[in-house]
Order: sequence, then C-alpha cells, then structure tokens
Amino acid sequence: MIDKSNLQPLLDHLCNTSPLQLDEAQKLVTEVIAYFSETTEDWVLRRHSELKHGEGMSNAQIYARIENELPDSVFVSHTLSQRQIRRIIYG
Repeated sequence: MIDKSNLQPLLDHLCNTSPLQLDEAQKLVTEVIAYFSETTEDWVLRRHSELKHGEGMSNAQIYARIENELPDSVFVSHTLSQRQIRRIIYG
C-alpha cells in the first residue's frame, strides 16, 4: 500500500519534469494509487463490466478471459476458477 501522506516530493517531481500543473499531477497520482490498490474482487467486477458492456462478450467468454488474465494482473492474486469468478460477480 502506498503512503499517501507524503506525496509532495512526487508531486513536485512530476510538476518539475513534465507540463503537468499541481492539480493535474494530484489527479494522476490519485488514479495510479487507486489502480494499484485494486483488490482481486474489484478487478474482477470492473473487468466483467468492461468486457460485457464494452466488448459485448458473453459471460462464458468473460469468465475464461478473466481466468486467463488474472495471472498477469498488477496485484498478487491466487488462482481463481471460473466458478469463483462467477461467485464474485453474482454473489
């Protein structure tokens, strides 16, 4: 987990080395922290929605795709079966 209390040095660095203004740098850092803080369950739910609504995939296709993508995710996750993926999505 990232300590959000001391982000000023990072924000200063971003503002000094890029065209970002302070508010833009803060938004960027907040988004990056949120991305890397996502839980397995949150990722599965987000990915299901993206594939269902964005790509129009069927649930069977989505479960297989999520199962294949999990090992390459940015967080540490144990292997999930398609049944476990369905349970995350539908309870």
